[in-house]
Amino acid sequence: MDGTGEERLLVRLRKIRHILLVLSGKGGVGKSSVSVQLALSLLANDPTARVGLLDVDLTGPSLPRMLGLEGKDVHMSEDGWVPVYLDARGPSSASTDGTAPAAGVLACMSIGFLLKNSRESVVWRGPKKNAMIKQFLGEVRWGELDYLIIDTPPGTSDEHISLLETLRPLLIPQSPSDPPLPTLSSLLVSTPQALALLDVSKELSFVRRTQLPLLGLIENMSGYVCPHCSDIVGVFGQGGGEDFCRKEEARKDSLVEGEGGGCRFLGRIPIDRDLVGLLDDSVVAVDGQDVALVEGRKSLIERYSAIPSFTILKGITQTVKELIDQQEEKEKSARAAT
Repeated sequence: MDGTGEERLLVRLRKIRHILLVLSGKGGVGKSSVSVQLALSLLANDPTARVGLLDVDLTGPSLPRMLGLEGKDVHMSEDGWVPVYLDARGPSSASTDGTAPAAGVLACMSIGFLLKNSRESVVWRGPKKNAMIKQFLGEVRWGELDYLIIDTPPGTSDEHISLLETLRPLLIPQSPSDPPLPTLSSLLVSTPQALALLDVSKELSFVRRTQLPLLGLIENMSGYVCPHCSDIVGVFGQGGGEDFCRKEEARKDSLVEGEGGGCRFLGRIPIDRDLVGLLDDSVVAVDGQDVALVEGRKSLIERYSAIPSFTILKGITQTVKELIDQQEEKEKSARAAT
């Protein structure tokens, strides 16, 4: 990235309060659904929040479908690409005049908005992926955001390396005289079974090697609540993620390379049939009208707040917010001390 591009990137980033990377070493554990649930929970808890969702799973983008934004287009303004906006108060709409909507919106960007249709494949080598990720961060007019949640593909491949290289200025100690940059952290997502946790341990190793701040781990698909008797059935097992974190916390102070630092357990999310139905049913008509509103249904935020797992995500989201606040205070104190 040349000097002009890097400066443009820093200008964009300075308008964001915090950037959160959602990671996992295993595919199919629900990173995208967790990313969406965190974003919707933040908005449900605070209708004035400004939240961004960036999908860097370039070969398997799913956020447009989950949010009911398929068929939406990314528009160009004089100041760069304008993301697709989902209004927390009701209708979804894409800003075409380069002006960010009022507070209480979800700004979304995904390569899925740039493809001719949702079935089109993306067959790219590393350099092209790298260039696209830099464009998503430096050329998108995110505007003022409280949180930018980045949904990543599984593993520790090109996309992760590109992200960390591009966001490296956020991990370098800043001078008190420099304009503040956002704080950067990550969280891990895993299912309870041992195979998924083996892969997430590799992701944890990546986080430690790159010195990326880690908030903790979420155990997803942790049991299924029977709709008839309310018993919880461990379809993929249960408690594996918590046990993994307990072991990591036990050697938190280890000085052995690759160990130390711990891994906080953030909570477990059960399989929720209502969530599956909600995300599958979140369809926006191609003509720009919100199907939910046309049919007289509630907005996506309102429908999400009514599903059984929302209460669980509300607690996890509150913990994540508190950890982010603590990280911000810690980094602010470190800047003042330099």
